[in-house]
Amino acid sequence: MSGIVVRNEGAVRVVTIDRADRRNAVDHPTAVALYEAFLAFDGDETAHVAILTGADGHFCGGADLQAMAGGERRPLTRDGGLGPMGPTRMVLGKPVIAAVEGYAVAGGLELAAWCDLRVAGQSAIFGVFCRRFGVPLIDMGTIRLPRLIGGGRAAEMILTGRAVGAAEALAWGLVTQVVADGAALAAAMVLAHSLCAFPQAALRGDRLSMHQQWALAHDAAIANEMEHGLAAISQGLEGAARFSAGVGRHGGDATAR
Repeated sequence: MSGIVVRNEGAVRVVTIDRADRRNAVDHPTAVALYEAFLAFDGDETAHVAILTGADGHFCGGADLQAMAGGERRPLTRDGGLGPMGPTRMVLGKPVIAAVEGYAVAGGLELAAWCDLRVAGQSAIFGVFCRRFGVPLIDMGTIRLPRLIGGGRAAEMILTGRAVGAAEALAWGLVTQVVADGAALAAAMVLAHSLCAFPQAALRGDRLSMHQQWALAHDAAIANEMEHGLAAISQGLEGAARFSAGVGRHGGDATAR
């Protein structure tokens, strides 16, 4: 697939942006490849969690401005489907973790914000670097950043375009975990396998309810949460039986059979 590499490690699907000569900036063929890769992941019941990362020490430098300057144009729509950076408008049924080394800026920041969790190397840099070139955020960065880190901090990032290091990103809640440089993918893999070990129905339903509630009124959000809960209740009853038999008590491994 153009510009990306996809591999599996058990139930974890790893999608790597592989355009190191452009700091993994995304041109249109790569955006389409990313969209198709995550569409395939979402429909594959053998894959429970995905990791999005970049090759050769950088996550993603945003949209490929050289391609744009050379005449490349992308379809720009006002609704869902393919986003300019690929999957950013998709609501998947399963979690995605970003493993961030180096730069996650402009559209690359928007890709990272699209993921459910973000693990970063200690020298990782986040920022709306497109501010300096007059390129807008159109992959839901203006929507997801305030939800992740609050309006004030999002405004600072969006308006100033300044670089935000991994430690500050962790303090803000933009990053889930900071690890040594070069270890982000390995740490994300450990996290992904830990999510794979949980019963999946409740995990996926709770995650979807969390995402969907933003667009719902209060009563509709309650009803939606209940619908997801009812879909997972049989698995929950199995879990209750395991707890009654002594599994997972006092902080023990609740995934043990």
